[in-house]
Amino acid sequence: MRFLHIADVHLGCTRYQLPESQKDFFDAWIDVLDRYAVDEKVDFVIMCGDFFHKRTVPPETMDYAVEGLTRMRDAGIPVITIEGNHDQRHSDSEFSWLRSLAKWGLVILLEPTRIDGKLTYEPWDERRRRGGFVDIGKARIFGSDWFGASTNWAVPMLTGSIQANRRDGAFHILMLHTDVEGHQMHPIPALTVEALKELRTAVDYVGLGHTHKRYEIDNWAFNPGSIEITNISEYRETRGAFIVDVGKDNTVSARHVDDYLYRPFQQLAFNVAGYADTKKITESVLDLVRSDARRAEADKPKPIIEITLRGQLGFPNSLLEIQAIRDSAREITDALHVRVKNHTLPVDMDDASEIPDDGGRERLERGVVNGLVARDERYRARAEEIADAVIGAKRMALGDEPPAKIADFISQKACSTK
Repeated sequence: MRFLHIADVHLGCTRYQLPESQKDFFDAWIDVLDRYAVDEKVDFVIMCGDFFHKRTVPPETMDYAVEGLTRMRDAGIPVITIEGNHDQRHSDSEFSWLRSLAKWGLVILLEPTRIDGKLTYEPWDERRRRGGFVDIGKARIFGSDWFGASTNWAVPMLTGSIQANRRDGAFHILMLHTDVEGHQMHPIPALTVEALKELRTAVDYVGLGHTHKRYEIDNWAFNPGSIEITNISEYRETRGAFIVDVGKDNTVSARHVDDYLYRPFQQLAFNVAGYADTKKITESVLDLVRSDARRAEADKPKPIIEITLRGQLGFPNSLLEIQAIRDSAREITDALHVRVKNHTLPVDMDDASEIPDDGGRERLERGVVNGLVARDERYRARAEEIADAVIGAKRMALGDEPPAKIADFISQKACSTK
């Protein structure tokens, strides 16, 4: 048996308001399906959450979704999916676009059932196009919801319910959209490795999603990473898909693949400290571009390049030649887009060293929030923990998390910082 494991397709995501963005995510996903589902002759595909970038799906994005999924249906390859935090349905509605795709016969959407506060599983009903687990050949595949900060609470119930629904001789798969402790890229509390390993008594393969970088645990739990880059800070991470072969004795051989069509990104940083002439800064930045920047390559998507100016500036930053740098860098590289971010500080500020000089937007954001918190004597000793709460709540809100989950997250953080 062979299957393809992907996650975090994020159809509909846009970057820098570029009209090409939506097509980038579709092209990458389609190329993965063609190369690694059709050409590799897999028995099925599992998509472990965040198929869409937002639960409100624009018409163009839905066209892309239907086109790709129809291609899989015509090839006779079932696509099994779960909800992620970006595409979960509203708690007060029975409807979602993933449920519609399931009703149209384009995906198998697996969802556990909640009865009296407990999670249980019902078999997939082809007539109703609803269910919590499905059998495809040797595999019995179980789905899960997006639990967010409650994942550690939910996993023991999932384990018990899966154990009650095992099939003799089957290869049991659980699809789970969550960060795992030690591998997460988000400040939201992650599933502990100890809690994850409770599932070993119930399943032979955990298909993970949510974290946009590849990792695996004990040749048993696998996270392929996102198909495309949703944020330029992720560009250094390894991402892609897993092609998984299962032996007759249920042994797992998983091969990570990333040789498909995607948009190249690059971040460059330049420190302006010590420069007294804006022309010299422009010349030096462009020298950096000539020596280090990616160039467009024939028959490949053109790169997107982000240049960040850092350090203490010895003159008003209004004199920086941002537009000239952007235009010249694009001419040198033939990039699709060049973004110049001005993160310089006036010379009269003495805390520039506290702003991280690498790592992108996330580290910069954390440095700024930490600095603001630390200025208040009441919170200085707990600046890191409070920054976690602030940044985590912001990202949950941007990810369309329900207010109740955000409040629960803040409450947990408040308790941990006392």
